[in-house]
This record gives sequence, structure tokens and C-alpha cells, in this order.
Amino acid sequence: MYESLTKKQKLLKESIINFAKNELNTNLSYNDDKAIFARENWNKCAQDIEILPLLCSEKYGGFEESLQNTLLTLEALSYACRDSGLVHAIVTQLCCIVQLNLFADDKLKSRYLPSLIKGETIAAQAITEPDSGSDVPSMKTSATINGSYYLINGSKTFISNGPLSDIVIVYAGSQNKKSSFAKVSTFLLEKTYKGFKSGQPLDKMGLRTMHNGELFFDNCKVPKQNLIGAEGQGMMIFNEMMEWERALMGAVHIGTLSRIAEKCIQYANTRKQFGKPIGKFQSISNKIAEMIVNLELGRSFLYRIAKLKDNNMRATKETSILKLFVSESLKSACLEAIQIHGGYGYMKDYELEMELRNSVASTIYSGTSEMQKNLIAYLAGVK
Repeated sequence: MYESLTKKQKLLKESIINFAKNELNTNLSYNDDKAIFARENWNKCAQDIEILPLLCSEKYGGFEESLQNTLLTLEALSYACRDSGLVHAIVTQLCCIVQLNLFADDKLKSRYLPSLIKGETIAAQAITEPDSGSDVPSMKTSATINGSYYLINGSKTFISNGPLSDIVIVYAGSQNKKSSFAKVSTFLLEKTYKGFKSGQPLDKMGLRTMHNGELFFDNCKVPKQNLIGAEGQGMMIFNEMMEWERALMGAVHIGTLSRIAEKCIQYANTRKQFGKPIGKFQSISNKIAEMIVNLELGRSFLYRIAKLKDNNMRATKETSILKLFVSESLKSACLEAIQIHGGYGYMKDYELEMELRNSVASTIYSGTSEMQKNLIAYLAGVK
């Protein structure tokens, strides 16, 4: 794929890498240890290299960029920016922007998209609940009409950007709907709305610089005009957005995997044991070879998906395959990287233990690996 990049795309990739390496990696160990979200680096990504406007319509200040170029940008960012929590927070914001851009009416777009693409406001999408993660239609959060408002009641958990969010895209069920698929609707609410409360950041194993938290809705009044799409279209919106999210996160995983492989190659070429570089030992070189194979296969599949989505085609099976493959490849590569580096890999200074902690979540969010396998089998014809 890289051989076919245009001059403009190559310059884009190089500029993102140079900027991220020089500007986005300060105080990383401290921020990870203290679970600090680097808002100044968020602002740099939004305003200096303008990542957030990529997938937004020009009408609202965006660039209407192709998914291919957006994935190229995120891959470069994730490769060069070692703050994976920051990159994940950016992807969450991009997903919210795409969701509004595709499904909201002009009033909602005009009101919220300009500040979102500038990074002035932070968005979260609230789907997961304490008793329903993968089983989205069984969510308990409800929305009932009360005059010119919807009253939303319930709670969400593990919500990326939740504690920082200025606006939340929340999925809630209408209990009067007979079909579980048609009962879910999607709403936009502001943090100032009465009846809404955001919890403190959760203490996580990895991705500590991105804040996840609980959200609570107690007769939260949401204006009827803040319904995204039509009532009962929530599952349709959710399914479409999962394709975008898995593609965007796939680019992030590919970028991180590329950095891990590169670090292992450098170490294997310089670390000597028994009078020769450890890369000469087949047990080491085979581990690196597997990383490279997974990297190239994942990258090839990622840009195949970009072509589908850029041509307004569905990619449900493809994005599930991508999500399963690259997340498991990343987790495996991080574990093998520690093995290659031996005792040094176990030390915090090498950052590989942080990479491993971050990678574990990749097989859980956006649909667990187990759910991806079920979905892939179903879409392949297993009933």
C-alpha cells in the first residue's frame, strides 16, 4: 500500500510522525502513573495538526477527508505518539463527530460540530452498561417522552472521555417498543443538563491517560430535537458506527504494532549474547517475523476497508475480521516484545510493560474477540 502513496500522502505521514515525536511524548511515564489526561497535547492534535476536522463536512468547518487518508494519519500518529491513551481519546472524538455528521440534522450539526472539530469541547458516546456490554439491545437505560423532552434514566460505565465530556451521545431504550432491535434510540445531551452526572475517572490497568468513567441519568431532560436520527434507529446507527470505530482503531493498532516491531528489531540487532546479536537466534527472529507478517496483513486489510467505506459500502464482516486480527496481534506482539528484551523489557523505563497493559484492552473494547468470532461466523453463514 505504501508503494502507491501519493507525494501528498507521504508528506502527510511524515509531518504527523515528526510532529508527534517532537511534541506529544513529554511526561508520558508520569502521566501514565498518575492517570493524567494531557489536555495541552489534545489541543495540539486538534489545532496544530488538525486531526479532528478530517471526517467532518466542509459545511461545518471540516475537511471531508477520505477514510484512507484519515487511517493513514491515525496510523502515523499512533506510531509516533507513545501516549496511547491520548490517541484513543482522539478516536472517540472522531467517532462522535462521524456519528453527528452522518445521522444528526442540520441544527445539531451546526450547533455542535464546529466546537468538536476544534477540540474546544470533548465528546463521549455512552453505550456500555453495568449489566449489558456486548448485548446492546438489552440495555436498561430508558428514554420516555414527556412533552417537549425525553426523560432519560439509567447508567453507563467504562465510557471513554466520559469524565471529561462536554457532550454525550447516549443510547437508550424505549420500553414501549416490541422489537428489541427497534427500541434503541440515540440522543445528544450536554453535561449541564439537569439530571445528568458524570463519575470520577476509573482506575484502569492500561490506557491510563484516557479517562473512562460512569455516567448517571436521573430523569435527565433532553430536548426532543436532540434525538439523533429517528426514534428506534439506535441499533442501525450503532452498527454503522461500529464499522467506523473498528476501522479507526485498527489504524491505531497498526501504528502501535509497527512501533513495537521496530523497537524489537533495533534491540535484536544491538543486544549481543554468546558473541553475536540475539537476532541471529531463530527463537528471536521468528518472533519478530510473526510481528511483521501480522503487521503487513493487518495493514493490507485496513486499507481494503478504507476503499469500501470511501465508496459508501458496508464493511461489517471486514471490520470485525480486522478488529479481531489486529487487536490479538498487538497483544501478542507486546508480550513477545517483553520476552525479546528479557529483564529490560520488564522494567518501566523501556515502556514495554506500559505497551502490554495498554494492548490488553484492545481485545475487549469495540466488541470482544469472542464476539467478533461469533459475528464473523454468523456473517459467513453459520446459523
